[in-house]
Amino acid sequence: MQVGVGREPRAGERRVAATPETVQQLAALGLNLLVESGAGSEAGFADAAYKEAGATVISELPIAGLDVLLHVRPLSPQTAARLQPGAVTIGLASPASELPTVHALAAGGITSFALELLPRISRAQSMDALSSQALVTGYRAVLEAAVRYPRFFPLYMTAAGTIAPARVLVLGAGVAGLQAIGTAKRLGARVAANDIRAASADEVASMGGSFINLDLDAAAEGSGGYARDLGEDRAHRQRTLLAPHVAAADVLITTAAIPGRPAPVLVTADMLAGMRAGSVVVDLAAESGGNVEGVVAGRDIQVPVDGGTVTLVGLQDAASAMPTDASRLFARNVSNFLALITDSGTVVPDFDDDVVAGTCLTHAGAVRHAPTAAALGKDA
Repeated sequence: MQVGVGREPRAGERRVAATPETVQQLAALGLNLLVESGAGSEAGFADAAYKEAGATVISELPIAGLDVLLHVRPLSPQTAARLQPGAVTIGLASPASELPTVHALAAGGITSFALELLPRISRAQSMDALSSQALVTGYRAVLEAAVRYPRFFPLYMTAAGTIAPARVLVLGAGVAGLQAIGTAKRLGARVAANDIRAASADEVASMGGSFINLDLDAAAEGSGGYARDLGEDRAHRQRTLLAPHVAAADVLITTAAIPGRPAPVLVTADMLAGMRAGSVVVDLAAESGGNVEGVVAGRDIQVPVDGGTVTLVGLQDAASAMPTDASRLFARNVSNFLALITDSGTVVPDFDDDVVAGTCLTHAGAVRHAPTAAALGKDA
C-alpha cells in the first residue's frame, strides 16, 4: 500500500509526519513510503536520509493515488476532496474548528483518524500525539515568557541588592502544564499551579510547584482522563477564586484544553486588569479559542493596566518552533498508530479495538465522532 508524507502547507508549520527512523519502521511492515521532496527539510531531515531509510522521494505527492496520507496539521477541504474513496488519513484534525474538512472527508468516503481523539489509556500512550506535542509546547511557553518578561526569573543576591524570584502561575496541570512548571522551576522561578482535577496536586508537587486547591466541589475528570468542561456556575466560581492568584503572578501560563472543543475561558479581561505592569501572560490554548479573554493566536497584545501594560501572548505553532524533536515524537506517535492498524502490509482498521474506534473521525461516509457530527448538523 502507498503511504504518503507531504510538505505541510500551513504557514509556520515546520514539523513533518514521518522521519527517516519511522520510515524504516513502516517499511518493515510492508508499506511503501512516498515522501514529498523537502517535506522534512525544515525539521532537519534531508531527502537523502529518507531515501537511505527506504522511502521514495518525489517532487509532488500523488494525493489521488495514495492509500494512506500522514499529516501533522488538519487537511484542507481541497486536499480531502482529492483523496480516493477508502483512503486513510492519520494526523491532527482539530475537528471542532475544521468542520468543512470533516464534511469533505465524510463525503469522500475517507477513513480519517484524528489523534486528538485518541483514548487516554495505557495501551495508547505510545500513540498519544497530544501529550508528546504538549511536552514541547509547555517547555516553549516558559521560554517565550522569559524572553518577554522584563526581569530575571531566579533569585539573585548581589552587592547592589537582592532581586526576588519571578512568581509563575500555571493554569492546567496536564502534560504541557507540568512541563511548564518544571521548566520555570529550573529557571529559578517560584511556581504555583492549579487544575480542576484535585488528583493533579501530587504531580504538581513532583515538578516542584505549589498546588492551589480551589475546592470547587465538582467532578472534573471526563472520559479518557481529560479534564471536562465545568458548568457555567462553577466556571464563574473558579474565575472568582483564581482572581487573587492571577493578580499576584508575574508570569501566567494557561494550558487548559478539551480535545475537540473550544478552550474554556479561565481568565477574564477584568482579571488581566488586576495584574501588575510588566507581567506576561502566555496562552497555550489561543489556537482553540483561548483561556484568556481577548487573546489572538499568533499575536502579542499590550493590555493597559495601572502603571503600564501586561503582555498577552497568543502562542501559535509552539511545537513547530522546535521542529526536530517535535517531529521525532509526533512521527513516532503516527507510526505506532499505523502499525496498530496494519496487518501483512495492508491497512485494515479493527473498529472493535477501543483505540481505533475512539480515534476515528470519519468512516464509510459517516462522522463517527459524536460531538463533531452534532456540530456539523447545527452548521448545516
